[in-house]
Parts: sequence; structure tokens; C-alpha cells
Amino acid sequence: MLAGKKILLGVTGGIASYKACDLTSKLVQAGAEVKVMMTQSAQEFVKPLTFQALSRNPVYIDTFTEPDPEKIAHIDIADWADACVIAPATANMIAKLANGLADDMVSTTVLATLAPVYIAPAMNINMYNNPAVQENMKKLDSFGYQLFDSEAGYLACGWVGKGRMAEPKDILNVLQASFEEPDPFWKSKKVLITAGPTREAIDPVRYFSNHSSGKMGYAIAEAAAAKGAKVELVSGPTNLEPPPGVVIKQVITAEEMYDSVTASFSEADVTIKSAAVADYRPVETYNQKRKKNDEQWNVELESTKDILKTLGTQKTTDQILVGFAAESENVAYFAKDKLERKNLDLIVANDISADGAGFNHDTNVITIFNKHGQEQAFPMASKKQTAEHILEAIKSYTEEQH
Repeated sequence: MLAGKKILLGVTGGIASYKACDLTSKLVQAGAEVKVMMTQSAQEFVKPLTFQALSRNPVYIDTFTEPDPEKIAHIDIADWADACVIAPATANMIAKLANGLADDMVSTTVLATLAPVYIAPAMNINMYNNPAVQENMKKLDSFGYQLFDSEAGYLACGWVGKGRMAEPKDILNVLQASFEEPDPFWKSKKVLITAGPTREAIDPVRYFSNHSSGKMGYAIAEAAAAKGAKVELVSGPTNLEPPPGVVIKQVITAEEMYDSVTASFSEADVTIKSAAVADYRPVETYNQKRKKNDEQWNVELESTKDILKTLGTQKTTDQILVGFAAESENVAYFAKDKLERKNLDLIVANDISADGAGFNHDTNVITIFNKHGQEQAFPMASKKQTAEHILEAIKSYTEEQH
């Protein structure tokens, strides 16, 4: 999606400037043409020559340096850009842009560009939480700038908390999605997706769960939103960042997921249930931690509500319902049986014992079956590419139906 796109990268003076080198490299590898501009402070961390080598373009560092007398440099590159990214964006640069100040190459160019602007804040946690900084970020958001949420973790100053610059791969993904042309098929669709595991409490400390990471469901949600669909993601507990452009509802238990999904189902054109919902929960739960002793502890379980079966009984002829079958044996048999029993339109099956498939992997190996008896097997692919295969199969099936 970035092939031939013109990306203007503004680098400001923070230790996270080294991440901008990685971002530049990733953009170039994705086929984008990249031009870099730097503040004076940024040059204290990374030399312009580094970005020149990575981008294969001159680096802009001074508003008053005009190499081409027929052009005004900061206006020329402002007009040139298809997108402008400030990464890292310091509290100082955020304040300048929020208040319309233009006293260096980066701030002057950003104020002059008509291209969409993306801001990746990076600073100490206390600076990040300062009311002035928070107010300035709200102003930028109101101006239409897209701000990446800072990540939490160990900061260069020694503090641990929010303030880390978004990872270059995440910035790259957002830029790629922004240039993807909406698919007319998906643009008119409301898509409901479930992802991740559920947790069924035994006591305040212990719970039953499974190994689902949520990566597959999140990848599908991100891909569908990029195609123009209106996406609602009902997610169990994960460590994943919400996909851009997606409405997310966080749940914990199977009961909470049932309530959230059934409340939204009637409005959905396509429902993709990729969550690994607990089949059972403890009959009895404890308000206090159950102390360890030498006796055996037998936990009686009861069935949870079957969300997919419920949806299968409620769906109309105009709705598409997609399930998942994660199996360790007789994959095709169990997948087809589930497809029929739960009144699904399609089911995505994978052998969780296979290399590169199953929970917590960044790749998957799937076969898609539909209720007309058709099946399509795909080789190992990233979960992002697998999401594309699933959405294309849904589109083809729906078009055949009509």
C-alpha cells in the first residue's frame, strides 16, 4: 500500500530518535519515498547523514537553507508529501504545533502541509501526564492530527510507565491502512468480531482460561476496518493494542461475551467469531482465596452458553456467520460437523498441533469450508495475510449467494 507514496518524516529531539531510523528503513523497504526533516535537538541524538543513507534523499535541517533557488524548501516538501509523520514528537514540538508556532524546519513545514499528519509522542511519563501536554494533544486531535498512543514500559530516564514512542512496525501498519482504497463490498458492511480468550474465576486469584492470544481476531478486525467496514470487536483479555478505526468492547467472562455479542448481533451484516470462549466454568466461586492444603481439590464445572449456536438460531438469511474450529485431530471432520450443527455460513479450521499454527503464533495455517461443501486450503501465512484470506472468502461466498 505504500509503494510510490511520499512520506515526510519529522524527527525531534528525544532519545527515541533511534526508532525513527528503523521507521525510515521500514518505509523505504515498503516502497515509499521518504524525506526526513530534523530539529536541531534531534541532531544531538542522530546525525543527518544516517537518515540520508537510509532514505537516499537529502535531509532538511534548516528553514533558511534553500538549495534550489526556484523553490522554498519547507513549502516544497510540505506540498510534496502524501503523509507527514512526526516521530518521535517531543512535548516541545507538540506544544508548538498545538499553538501554531513555526520557528524551525519541522514546525514550519507541518503547519504548511495539507497532507494528513501523524504524531508519535515520546517523553518521560510525568511529562506525558502533565496537564499542559495532555491539553496540547487534545488540541492536535481536534485539529484532525492522528496521535499514536504512547506505550508503557521502561523509559530511558529510568522511570517505568507510559511515554515510549509507538513501535515503527505499528506506525507502518497505520500508514499502510490509511492508503488502502475502501472495498465497495466492505464499505457498506457492519462487521462484528470476537477475539481472545475468556477467564472463568475460581477465586480472586485463580481462573480457568486458554492459550488464545487474540492475534487472529485483531488481525481480522484491522483488515476489515482498512477495507472500509464498520467494525465492532468484542475482546477477551489480551495484551494487544486496539486496531485503528475499530470500536472495541472489553469483556472477561464467557457470560460477558455472550451478552455483548448478542446485544450487537442483529445489527451486524457479518459476524466472525474467532474468540476461544470457555466451554465450562466453575459451579462454585469463592469470594476469598482458597488456601492450599494437602487434600485434593475437585472443581465442579458447568457448561457456559454456546454463543455461536445461539447466533446460528437467530441469524437471518441476509447475515453471514463465520466460526472457527481449532482442532488437534480429524480437523476437517470436526470443522464440517460444527459448520452444520451451528448453522454457519463458513468455518475457518486449523490444526493447532501443526507447526506455525494455533495459539500465540504470528502465523497460521487454515482451511475454509462453506455450507455449500466448498473448501479452500491455504499455506502458512502471517495472521495479517490469513485475515485477508478469510475476508476474501467471505466476500466471494456472499457474492455467490446473491
